[in-house]
Amino acid sequence: MNKSSHQSDHRNAPSINRRLFLKGVGTCMALPALTSLGANRLVAAPAETRLAATATGAPLRTAFIKFPNGAIPRSWAPTGGMLDFTLNETMQPLSALRDQIQIMGGLDHLNATSGKDGGGDHARGNSVFLTGVRLNKSATDVRAGVSIDQEIAGRIKHLTRLPSLELTCARERKAGACDSGYACAYQHNISWRSATTPMTPENNPRKVFERLFGTGDHGQRVANYRRRLATRRSILDFVLDDARAMHRELDATDRAKLDQYLTGVRDVEMRIQNAESLGPNLDPEVVTPDGVPATHREHLAIMFDMMLLAFQTDSTRVATMMMSFDGDNRPHPEIGITEGHHQLSHHLNDDEKIAKVARIDRWYVEQFAGFLTRLQNTEDVDGKSLLHNSMIMYGSGNADGNRHSHDNLPIILAGGGGGQLTPGRNLKFGSVPATNLFLSMADKMGARDLERLGDSTGRLVGV
Repeated sequence: MNKSSHQSDHRNAPSINRRLFLKGVGTCMALPALTSLGANRLVAAPAETRLAATATGAPLRTAFIKFPNGAIPRSWAPTGGMLDFTLNETMQPLSALRDQIQIMGGLDHLNATSGKDGGGDHARGNSVFLTGVRLNKSATDVRAGVSIDQEIAGRIKHLTRLPSLELTCARERKAGACDSGYACAYQHNISWRSATTPMTPENNPRKVFERLFGTGDHGQRVANYRRRLATRRSILDFVLDDARAMHRELDATDRAKLDQYLTGVRDVEMRIQNAESLGPNLDPEVVTPDGVPATHREHLAIMFDMMLLAFQTDSTRVATMMMSFDGDNRPHPEIGITEGHHQLSHHLNDDEKIAKVARIDRWYVEQFAGFLTRLQNTEDVDGKSLLHNSMIMYGSGNADGNRHSHDNLPIILAGGGGGQLTPGRNLKFGSVPATNLFLSMADKMGARDLERLGDSTGRLVGV
């Protein structure tokens, strides 16, 4: 680049930055893509050079969402063929999104099986889920592997403000030994930056919100948050003048999009504030951090909204969500189930317990379906939906919770991958490593140099 070109780019940088963010005192808030601002106009790139982008140039997002304790196989698996399939009881909440999902049958995690290591299927079900490696069974010598989300994030981290986002709705985190002598780190993490370093997920929506929309270095963001909290003012109050000025620059479509986005941000803020005002969790055995709702349903809804906002603003293109950790024994009073989930999952073929676990499985799918619906109803910069421009994997590291099996895992792949996926199908792969799917997803995110992950044997063809 010659000197004049470099100077021109340097002079234009402040204008581009202002158009990507709303700024105020102590606050910098990312914006969704707005086509009437030149800094956000799409530029299509050849497929071979594309990183985490669609053919139109819109961002391509990927998320990995894990639910706990496996599923009842006979209530999970659809009936019928590849195209003429019928969703079974557990997946009925996805009926309206049938053409946006692929059911992925026959994917295994053999490194999560006991082998010579004996018990510990819940620890393995969590940390093998996205790594595909055999864990070192120890309470102190933690060794897993790099997870697929971090393999992708490491290659595209320069594209977004946050390389990745790790979320959880688990209500407890422990240290030391947990499941049959495995370190608790295994059971409470699904994302791993290295074999020895998990990416600890955040369970407090307030802290996630501040990470997405706060500003300044560590300490400054805390001070800014405390100042806003003390005055009970919205983050929007601090960027109102800039928002009004930007509003005048936009066409009618983008004005409506900006208004919808700001309304969504404020709605999430109000829900978090409401959760804080309710005080500690009603369960006396658990101390509730500030911002964590008392109910699991609301917790999941807010965290899914955090993920949507992160994708909508292109704050990150890679996210993980642990709806709860494997082995979680929480009851589900919202659907009339007072027994613990893990306890019920060991049903020993008791029909009453099987029916209750199937209801819990369906309840988790309902929460997932709500998230997909919100993605489907949110327009992206290219006029497509966020769901079309995403790859969202939903699954569990255990298959049958009663047997602690890890073959034919319950896995759904949702979204269009920006046109690279073919949803609306019920696929059966026989018996292949789940990591083969991850390599195919990595390819679509532009991480084609990733040759192997865990026990992978190649790419999953035909997704």
